[in-house]
Amino acid sequence: MTCTDFLARMTDYFDNEVDAKLLEEIRAHLAECDHCEILVNTTRQTIQIYRDHQVYEFSTEMREHTISSIMHRCGLRH
Repeated sequence: MTCTDFLARMTDYFDNEVDAKLLEEIRAHLAECDHCEILVNTTRQTIQIYRDHQVYEFSTEMREHTISSIMHRCGLRH
């Protein structure tokens, strides 16, 4: 399994909609691929935060920096 294969099946993986053979392939890939493992862990944390309705307040400075960075990377100006 490649990272691209995993990404194409990631939603099914989180929804527990993969058969046993595919689950085995995914687990083997995650055991070998640090990038996808980090993606899975980060996604799990994000899902948990959303489910818990946790709200994180950002300072005005942090919010402006984040928006500016996103706009810059998208080739837009803020």
